[in-house]
Amino acid sequence: MRGANLLIESLKRENVEYIFGLQGGAAMPIFDALYDAEGIKLITMRHEQGAAHAADGYARATGKVGVALATSGPGATNLVTGIATAHMDSIPMVAITGQVPTQLIGNDAFQECDVLGVTRPICKHSYLIKDSSEVPEVVAEAFHIASTGRPGPVVIDFAKDAQIAESEFYYPEQVDLRSYSPTTEGHPRQIAKAAELIKAAKRPIIYAGGGVILSKASEELRELAINAHMPITVTLMGLGAFPETHELAMEMPGMHGSCCANYAFTDADLVVAIGARFDDRVTGKLEVFSPKSKKIHIDIDPSCIGKNVWVDVPIVGDAKNVLRELNKQVERKTDIDPWLRQIDEWKTKYPFEYRQKGDKIMPQYVIEEIYNLYPDAMVTADVGQHQMWAAQYFKFTEPHQWLNSGGLGTMGFSLPAMIGAQIGRPDKTQVNINGDGSFIMTIQELVPAVSMKLPLKIFIINNMYLGMVRQWQELFFNKRYAAVDYHDNPDFAKLAEAFGATGIRIEKIEDVRPALERAKEIEDGPVVIDFIVDEEENVFPMVPSGKGLGDLVRNEEEAGKGLGGFIRGLA
Repeated sequence: MRGANLLIESLKRENVEYIFGLQGGAAMPIFDALYDAEGIKLITMRHEQGAAHAADGYARATGKVGVALATSGPGATNLVTGIATAHMDSIPMVAITGQVPTQLIGNDAFQECDVLGVTRPICKHSYLIKDSSEVPEVVAEAFHIASTGRPGPVVIDFAKDAQIAESEFYYPEQVDLRSYSPTTEGHPRQIAKAAELIKAAKRPIIYAGGGVILSKASEELRELAINAHMPITVTLMGLGAFPETHELAMEMPGMHGSCCANYAFTDADLVVAIGARFDDRVTGKLEVFSPKSKKIHIDIDPSCIGKNVWVDVPIVGDAKNVLRELNKQVERKTDIDPWLRQIDEWKTKYPFEYRQKGDKIMPQYVIEEIYNLYPDAMVTADVGQHQMWAAQYFKFTEPHQWLNSGGLGTMGFSLPAMIGAQIGRPDKTQVNINGDGSFIMTIQELVPAVSMKLPLKIFIINNMYLGMVRQWQELFFNKRYAAVDYHDNPDFAKLAEAFGATGIRIEKIEDVRPALERAKEIEDGPVVIDFIVDEEENVFPMVPSGKGLGDLVRNEEEAGKGLGGFIRGLA
C-alpha cells in the first residue's frame, strides 16, 4: 500500500470512525486515500483550530481518541491551540499533519514548519514519519500513548514522499514500550494508610477532578462519598463526576466556586484528592491553602503529586482501580455529624445567588432556564463569565455532561467541540453556552454544522464585553475598560441566518423561556439565540488573585467594601 493508505488502514485497526480535518497540499495523498475509504468519515471543518477542537470534543464526549488532520506549515500551526487545549485537560487525541518531502525538510521549503519542535512542549509524544514502512507501528504507539496513563495528545508529522511510497501492511498486535509503563494499581500499603486517615478524620472532604471522568471512576467515587458519608466538592473539569443534586455535594471550589466548598477546604482536617492537581484556580494562595488538613492524593501521573501542595499519603495509580480497593476498607463515618451540620449551614446561608436588576435579562437567569428545559443535555461552554455561570447554575449529574476548556482557557473552543460531541453522541441533546467574544472566534464552524444539519442549541450570553476581563478591570483597574468593549458586535441572529442556521435575538426577559422552548423544537439544523444580558453583571463568589480561599468575596456589596485594601496593595 501507499503510505497514505497504510495510515487509513491503521486508523481502521484503532476503530477510528471520524476524522476532523482541513485539506492542504502536503496532506493531499491522505485526503485522497480518504476519498473512497470505507468505515471512516471525514468531517471537513473550516479552520484547523476548529478541527482540533472538534476532535477534542469528540474525545471528551465519547471517551475515545479524537483524530485531527491538517496540512503542513500554517495548517499544522493552526492546530497548535487545539493540541495545547487537549494537553492541559488530558484529552486523548492524535493530530496528524502533512509535511514537506524529506529532501526538503530543513530547507525552508514552501509551507514547511518544524512541527515536532513546535508541539513537543504541548503533547505527550510526537513522531516524524519519513518512511512509509513506519506507519502502522507509529499509529499503534500513538493511540496507545494517547489513551493510557494520563491521557493526552500525540502528534504524527507525515512527510509527503512517505505518504506516496509503498510498503507492506503489517499491524502490530500489541504495543510494548519499555520507556513508557504507567502505574495503574495503587500501592496496597498507601491505600491502607489512606483508609486509616479517613477513619480518624472528624472534618473530611473529598476533592475530585477531571481524572475521575477520564478513568471512568464516577461510580467508584459515588460509592466512596455515599458509603463513607463524606461531603464532596468537584472541580470545574470534574463536574458531573458526582451528582450536584446530591445532599453531600458542595458544588465547585476555587476562585468562583461555592462559599461552602471554599470554607470546607479552610476548616477540613482531611482532604482526599482524586484525579485533581491542586491547580491555582482551586487553591488560591498556597501558603494558606487548607492549613488544618492532612492530604491524600490519588493520581495516575506521579509528577502531579506534591507538585503544588505537600501531601501526607500519595497514591500513584488509576483512580478507578485505587478507589475500588479503597472502598473495600472504608466504612460509613458516624462521628462527623457536627461537621455535616456545618456544611449544610454554609450551603443554606451562602448559595449561588444574584439580584434581578429592573427588567434587564440577568445571565444567571438564562442559565437557570436552560437547566430547567435541558437538564439532561450535554453542555459545551466557552471561556469567561458565561462559563463560570454555567458551572454554577447548571446542575450536572453525569460524567461527560460538561465539556469545556479548563486548563488553557481557550476562547473559541466550544462551537467546534460541540460539533465533535454531537457527532460522537448523536443520542444526546447538545447545548452550547457561549459568550459574544468567544463565539465570534470560531464562528466559521457554523458552516459544517449547517451542512450536516446538526441540531445544535447555541445560546450566547451577550454582554457586549470580554466580560471576565472587564470584571477584573472594574475591580482592580479603576474601571479602565481597555480593549474589552464589544459594542461593535454584529447582530449574531442575522449572522446565523446568513450561515443557514436559525437565528433569534432576545432583548426582553419575558421572551427568554419561549425562545428556549422554540429552540427545542428545531431539529433540522443549528439554532443560535443571542441573549442580550446585563452588561456589567459580575461573577461571585470570587477569590481575588493572590488571596486564600478564606478571603473570598461573596457578592457585589462585599466587593465594594472589601477589595479596597487589596487594590491599594496591588498599586
